[in-house]
Amino acid sequence: MKIKSAVFEVSKPDLKSCPNWNRPEFAFIGRSNVGKSSLINLLAEKRELAMVSDTPGKTKLINFFIMNGSWCLVDLPGYGYANVSKQARFGFNEAVADYLEQRENLRCVFVLIDSRLPPQEIDVEFLRWLGSCRTPCTLVFTKADKQSATQTAANVKVFMAKLTAWREEPPPFIVSSSKTKSGRMEILKAIETFLKTQG
Repeated sequence: MKIKSAVFEVSKPDLKSCPNWNRPEFAFIGRSNVGKSSLINLLAEKRELAMVSDTPGKTKLINFFIMNGSWCLVDLPGYGYANVSKQARFGFNEAVADYLEQRENLRCVFVLIDSRLPPQEIDVEFLRWLGSCRTPCTLVFTKADKQSATQTAANVKVFMAKLTAWREEPPPFIVSSSKTKSGRMEILKAIETFLKTQG
């Protein structure tokens, strides 16, 4: 798949205010500072499409980007971010939960995991909850350029083994790096497959 156009459309605070359209949507979510904005910019090949920040929790709204004029990439607020009140954090997580549970044109959720770290409980618990939503998900292990391929593979193996404790078939995964551009074509191919099979 080639990305011919990538345009920011709108930001919304909750499900009820999300755009009323039938475009297939592909959501991206992960812990704060996992490299989500950088990955979105990599997919679009536009450096400043999504705002990149060193400050955790910068994404506080549900952001919609129209790709190739036909499908939508959705940038969701990260879970577990800092520097917001407990009440605000609950509100953002509630909006994300509503979107993931109820958005009818959501085709797949790409869950970003930092490939450098041992399994983080917050990631595992999020995936356990996401499994109840019945929306397909794909794991994207980010920042692979910051360590050896051997170490990345070892960390991925440990993480995937952690999921088998409660999930018979673990989700597919992709290893990526916004710096080396690895994983870009694999993610786009996964999206293209959903577009062809589900319309």
